[in-house]
Amino acid sequence: MSIFDILTLFGGLAMFLYGMRLMGNGLKESSSGTLKVAMEHVTNNMFKAFMLGMLVTAIIQSSTATIVITSGLVAAGIITLKQSLGIIVGANVGTTITGQIIRLLDIDSSSGAWLQLFKPSTLAPIALIIGIIMIMGMKFKHSKSVGNILMGFGILFSGLMNMTSAVETLNETGIFESLFSSLGSNPVIGYLTGATVAFILQSSSATIGILQAFSQSGKLLFSSIYAVIVGVYLGDCVTTAIVCWIGAKAEARRVGIVNIVYNLCKSALVLSVVGILKSIGMLDGIWNSVANTGFIADTNTIFNLVCAAVLLPFMPAFEKLSLKLVKDDEVKEENKYADKLDALNPAFFSTPALALKSCYELLLAMFYASRDNIEKSLKLLRTYDESVVEEIEEEEQNIDLMADRLASYLGSLSGNLQMDSHLLILNQYYKVVTEFERLSDYAVNISEVAQDLEKKDVHLSSLALSELDLLDDILAKILDHTEETFKKRDVDHAYEIEPLEEVVDDLTAEMKKNHMMRLQRGECSVYAGTDFMDILAYIERISDICSDVGAAVVARVNPDLGDLAHDYIQYLHSGNDQRFNLAYANAKDYYFGKLEQISSDEIEEQEIVLHTG
Repeated sequence: MSIFDILTLFGGLAMFLYGMRLMGNGLKESSSGTLKVAMEHVTNNMFKAFMLGMLVTAIIQSSTATIVITSGLVAAGIITLKQSLGIIVGANVGTTITGQIIRLLDIDSSSGAWLQLFKPSTLAPIALIIGIIMIMGMKFKHSKSVGNILMGFGILFSGLMNMTSAVETLNETGIFESLFSSLGSNPVIGYLTGATVAFILQSSSATIGILQAFSQSGKLLFSSIYAVIVGVYLGDCVTTAIVCWIGAKAEARRVGIVNIVYNLCKSALVLSVVGILKSIGMLDGIWNSVANTGFIADTNTIFNLVCAAVLLPFMPAFEKLSLKLVKDDEVKEENKYADKLDALNPAFFSTPALALKSCYELLLAMFYASRDNIEKSLKLLRTYDESVVEEIEEEEQNIDLMADRLASYLGSLSGNLQMDSHLLILNQYYKVVTEFERLSDYAVNISEVAQDLEKKDVHLSSLALSELDLLDDILAKILDHTEETFKKRDVDHAYEIEPLEEVVDDLTAEMKKNHMMRLQRGECSVYAGTDFMDILAYIERISDICSDVGAAVVARVNPDLGDLAHDYIQYLHSGNDQRFNLAYANAKDYYFGKLEQISSDEIEEQEIVLHTG
């Protein structure tokens, strides 16, 4: 034995762990959209939840990730603690799939030609070659994620082969024989060894994989490894519970507690049954059998499946126990958007689609709140109500809180994104969160104008109010298109915003001229005139914001535009786009016709007054 053999062993271990991490991250990244849909549609049927947990974990290769995501969904109120129970059990079973993949190490030269293709020494270079081609030479939607999965797969098996090569060399020293014989004679040490390694590595799959690599020494017996396998369950679930616990609400912490209780019962069940079967001689045939990678994988899978079948009916009891162990949070006056704010959970960083969905829901709530404030503030100009002003100000505080939390969450999320499509969404949300906050700011500005008019006991003229009603009508259409644009990523609705926004600019310019003429004729007070001008400016800026939101969506749907989204808007306004020209002309004719009608009606009323006078 030499230092180089030790370096080969630990170098192989490092490659194995990195490969597992790279493959797992790629799987989570590429499958997070499907995962999002699946996790949100879990039912109260325990068996269906179990199957979902098992399938999700098999896909993303991490029971810890599945359970942490589940705790985040529980915290956000998307699913209940009761619905999470089956997922927890399924996740513990699904994590055994990694060991079944690693058993490919058992394929030898005597196997058939087709099986030879699945030997790690064949699969690893193939996966690495295809993976690097996907990353460097392909440009389709998921090419980078798929490439990372393949690279991770190749690195994982390359590390395993290095580890097994080192194990074969070190086996000659007798180290493994003495080490594993001591584990066989003392299952408590084996149990604690498995728990400790799994806790340090934060992965049961990695720990089982290392055990499978060591099995190449030919010194591992069932009697020396069964307790190690069972110990892995405890070490892994403690790590998961810690992640679920930090900064979480009571319901989310209970998910981690249920997982610990389940794994403790699982450990007790396996150790008790193995002890009983050994004492009556039913395990004599396998007790001293040599454990290869397939034997270890099958033992782990069987242990988990049997425990799931036995303990699944008792999960409601574990739920009740968690309610006693974790007390409810102190009841506080919650923000009306508390559920959506709680959904901004760092637990979702490993599955970006879930994290981005939480951002989307909160952004949509921001838009609705801002639009509601705009509508309320415009009504104040006709009918002032102090209670409505207070409602607007309170909602403005909520919107500011949502904007701050979203901006912080998006900043933290950005470092966890790899797919170009997710980065495009993030860029859009960064822009939109500021725009939606500004919508409410202008609503507050309009309400402040209404307050100012009320304090001075000054009223806008009927003509000014009629003109504002006309702007209110076109602004409602712009906001409708903005909602559909953001809500459905609908580029057609985004296109509809631009001609209407241009007409708003034209209308406000014309109304400013009309108002100056009214001031010159003495038909409107100077105080009201200043406020009216401010209102026109605020409405114009609201329509500009809607234009920016539309541009952000167009940039996301058409990534080739990139930062040229504003150039796209300038192109529309340049007169070279016939669709825009037609929509603009029609809208301008309609609204300027309405504006002329308002002026005509006002003149007729004045003539009637003069005539009757």
